[in-house]
Amino acid sequence: MLEVFTTTYMLRWIHSMDHSNGIPGFIHDNIDEHPKDIVKLTMDKFSMTRQGVLRHLRKLVKEGLIQVVGTTIDREYTALPIKKELHLLDPKVDNEEDVVWREKIHPILSGLRRNVYNICQYGFTEMYNNVIDHADATSASVTVELYIKKVYMVLSDNGIGIFNNIQMKYGLKDKRHAILELSKGKLTTDPDHHSGEGIFFTSRMFDDYSILSDNLAFLALMNSNDWLLEKENATEGTLIIMEIDTESRRTMQEVFKKYSSEGSFGFDRTHIPVYLSQYGVDNLVSRSQARRLLTRLDRFKEITLDFEGVEEIGQAFADEIFRVFVKSHPNISLINIRDNEQIRGMISRVTDEQ
Repeated sequence: MLEVFTTTYMLRWIHSMDHSNGIPGFIHDNIDEHPKDIVKLTMDKFSMTRQGVLRHLRKLVKEGLIQVVGTTIDREYTALPIKKELHLLDPKVDNEEDVVWREKIHPILSGLRRNVYNICQYGFTEMYNNVIDHADATSASVTVELYIKKVYMVLSDNGIGIFNNIQMKYGLKDKRHAILELSKGKLTTDPDHHSGEGIFFTSRMFDDYSILSDNLAFLALMNSNDWLLEKENATEGTLIIMEIDTESRRTMQEVFKKYSSEGSFGFDRTHIPVYLSQYGVDNLVSRSQARRLLTRLDRFKEITLDFEGVEEIGQAFADEIFRVFVKSHPNISLINIRDNEQIRGMISRVTDEQ
């Protein structure tokens, strides 16, 4: 049945479903998290019989929108993509990101809500432009998977690796420091041609955004605060995964506005997970750790320091940020969030000494 549907027709049919109350919509909203108990979950939600729910599931299986694996006892349901395409790219030949988008990806996603389509276009073109300009790659690929509830775009290349590149260009001692710098924004290895905004904004437009390279992963997950992950298996080159809900109401404009101060259209606000300054079990106690955190922050007017995952800070660390930096940058506003009593006490201690 799927073969006779155009992508646009399918998406119109999907959007016509009542996802708040409709049974097919409810199944698709919850099937990923409830592959084994989606039948019971739907029965409870709609006060239906098992046979009634199974009729809906069989219809969705027949239409190719979900699949079922296993026997009655161990049966699992999973969502299937409406469309899935893999495109192999040569960054030296396929060297215009807008042309690659228009010819290869637009036909798959053209039926999406306009705001979701715009985010996907922005994210792909920004990320693939980085491959063209920075990766020194001889090959790349993009996989696009369109589901009823999600869009996945996976971009990979065989280049030098994004964290290696940043480490070399900025003379960093540790590749993990590259993730801290990426989280701040305005980071580019080619300032004459790039503003360094692409990764920062793309990572905040999508529901889930990941960069994997070497044995590190940079994660920006909408429902989690995980930003750094060390992996056992190394990833050759760079792998970028972008995911967004097809029903998302988020717009590019609201994300840009969130990081612009009042009355400004520029990128002058940033949000930094402080724990990225902390390696392993080391505590944040030194001035050098604070200076690492503060690098390039004089480019912003407002800085939100997010202390999620930080249990305590030392006097020297606090003094370097909240007395020395503040004194030398009186026009920059520092905002602390998710700090605890120890952190607030240490900040008060160094600021009360002024």
